[in-house]
Amino acid sequence: MIARSDRRRFLMGGMAAFTAVLLFIALAVAALLSFDSNAASSALFEPYTLRILRFTLWQATLSTVLSVALGLPVALALARQRDFPGRIWIIRLMAVPMGLPVIVGALGLIAIWGRQGLLNTALLYAGVEQPFSIYGLSGILIAHVFFNLPLAVRFFLAGLERIPSEYWRMSSVLGMNAISAFRFIEWPVVRRLVPGVAGLIFMLCATSFTLVLLLGGGPAATTIEVAIYQALRFDFDPPRAIALSLMQIAMTGLLLALLSLLPGADAEGQTQGQAVRRFDASRPLRRLWDGIILVLAVLLVGTPLVAVAASGLTADLWRLLSAEVFRRAAITSLSIALVSASLAVLISVALIRARQVISDSSKPGRLAKLLSAILGGGASMVLLVPPVVLGSGWFLLLRPFGDVSVFAPLLVALINMLMALPFAMRVLEPAFATHQARTGRLVASLGLTGFSRFRLIDLPVLWRAFAMAFSFAMALSLGDLGAVALFGSESFVTLPWLVYSNMGSYRSNDAAGYAFILGIICLILAAGGVSRQSERAKA
Repeated sequence: MIARSDRRRFLMGGMAAFTAVLLFIALAVAALLSFDSNAASSALFEPYTLRILRFTLWQATLSTVLSVALGLPVALALARQRDFPGRIWIIRLMAVPMGLPVIVGALGLIAIWGRQGLLNTALLYAGVEQPFSIYGLSGILIAHVFFNLPLAVRFFLAGLERIPSEYWRMSSVLGMNAISAFRFIEWPVVRRLVPGVAGLIFMLCATSFTLVLLLGGGPAATTIEVAIYQALRFDFDPPRAIALSLMQIAMTGLLLALLSLLPGADAEGQTQGQAVRRFDASRPLRRLWDGIILVLAVLLVGTPLVAVAASGLTADLWRLLSAEVFRRAAITSLSIALVSASLAVLISVALIRARQVISDSSKPGRLAKLLSAILGGGASMVLLVPPVVLGSGWFLLLRPFGDVSVFAPLLVALINMLMALPFAMRVLEPAFATHQARTGRLVASLGLTGFSRFRLIDLPVLWRAFAMAFSFAMALSLGDLGAVALFGSESFVTLPWLVYSNMGSYRSNDAAGYAFILGIICLILAAGGVSRQSERAKA
């Protein structure tokens, strides 16, 4: 139950937040559409544009297939070998790439797979004349697998661990071998998870920017978002940038529509709640096979992280930390991250409260349900219009008013806020729903409204959820290069842009040092969010 005064306040706040988000995105899209429609429409069907579209979809397809195909055996091995030495640390390792800035992970991959990396050094020592090149399609695939294989492992493992223990006891009684157990017990669960996992990874790979910017091999290995950036930043070809932006919006819109049609994972089977015991895990050949799979997964994900740490520690960290450019970049990045994280949490709360008002009605009509769905979709509109497209629209919109870099900090903060909104909503909405169900009647009986309700009832319970959403939003903003790529300059430097500019100037040692510092900061923030989530789950 929500008081009448709060109902009006919550609904107006949610509508205002949704209108602000919609207006920010709509102005960017309107600027793209109104710039030069004739030239943009002709550029839309150029062979170069269509080739970029084909490569974007092709690399996303290959990356998805590799991530899912390699991630599934790792998840199966982790599900079977519950007593494997260091299993919990392997699972935690699978979470690290998700909290690591993309540019930091890319540097680690270059240290392993690059021209001067460990792999090519070993190949040259073995007498191979043409070392492996990480630049181009091969590098993009390796990088996408590095970031998305752990994501697939986490999703598959969560589903496999929900299989009731009675199924495994019955498989042991029936004498099932490994193939039969996979066919009749594991595969039905995996089959329901594959479409959603593959769709999510495909979406992430199709809209990839930083990895392709760093590891792409020129025009032959360029995705739509990188081509937009190049069209504005280097060629200053607005019609081509507009055509590519419209193509990107159409592609992401189609992908989101297809993702919404994918079946969701079914609930777990009936169980008596007993601890899961895998009777097929102790066979020697099975343990050997699973051990090899897990060791290879650790090497694939862990060696780039170790390389980043080793390269960063060999840099002159004290000199880098005391440099004026680092202080300016750190202050700029932290300021932007604080603003974007704060706005993400505030707008999420406003949208969630408005949806609660609608759901609190005894019989919400179709119009009310539609309004609730629209408010919920407002947090995900950045998935339809990616950050580079938003930045391109606002770049064209503000260009007649002078130097666009003057507006850069505010624009980057707002774009980063939109990027963090879907995550903040996903963290906060279940917490608010549970809290409302537990305390709604009590609050109504006490007559608490407004700030008194928030201070006395909401904040003491929800502060962990607030802190988790805020810390992850800050980590996302601190490590993002996409939003700042169009506006980065000598007068506007963030920590990711500092790493990227040092890489472009062939100061690899300094880039490694700055990447190490940035990675540590972001991982601390992400780890703080994870630990708070664990505390809330235990509570």
